[in-house]
Amino acid sequence: MELFLDFIKVLGRIITILPLMLIITLYMGKRSIGELPVFDFIVIITLGAVVGADIADPSIHHLPTAGAIIAIALLQKVIAWAKIKNHRVGRLLTFEPTLVIYEGQFHIRNLQQISYSIDNILQMLREKDVFKVEDVYFALIEANGNLSVKLKPGKEAAKVEDVRPAEYVNSIEFPVIMDGRIYKETLAYKGLDETWLRKELLKQEIVTVEDVFYASINEDNQLHVSLRNPASNPSIPIFH
Repeated sequence: MELFLDFIKVLGRIITILPLMLIITLYMGKRSIGELPVFDFIVIITLGAVVGADIADPSIHHLPTAGAIIAIALLQKVIAWAKIKNHRVGRLLTFEPTLVIYEGQFHIRNLQQISYSIDNILQMLREKDVFKVEDVYFALIEANGNLSVKLKPGKEAAKVEDVRPAEYVNSIEFPVIMDGRIYKETLAYKGLDETWLRKELLKQEIVTVEDVFYASINEDNQLHVSLRNPASNPSIPIFH
């Protein structure tokens, strides 16, 4: 009889805890599921351990477990907000992108630092339909462990703009402003300064840097700006 009651208790916990986990996961947002940065990975593991112990052991009190799940979700939200507001916090709680290939050459020291083997990189290249390392302009291991690849100009898939009779330029954008903060290192790398940047912003009728959410320059030093609060919000497609 006691075994049957324990079974009913576990079944009741499954029925109550899984909907709570669904609500909490939706509240935490897509980023926690799709990217799994370091802190979010720890949160998911912790949630799994808490829920697993609650379901498997009927002697554990149920309500404190539910409270622990809600508290973990709230902590994750606070940390995510702090990472958005302060880039230093974000860098402390996640990995930086790591360059592993440049101009068809492996960066062995970087591979050793992140404990990736050549076989790992080759597999990830094949998954992106890249079968020759020599075709790679640069490749990065992102914070979530995925590989981002930029092919050399002659190896990229042709776009409409490439068909036009003009010399092809390998286009890369360099972030110069992120969340209202100027990246002076990027400007210095491009041989520019903050005065040049502010003049370019004024050309687009942007007075204060704090109004800029993201800004980047291309190879021709052309500035692209995304405002924090644009004057007009264009219609954007909805993806389901």
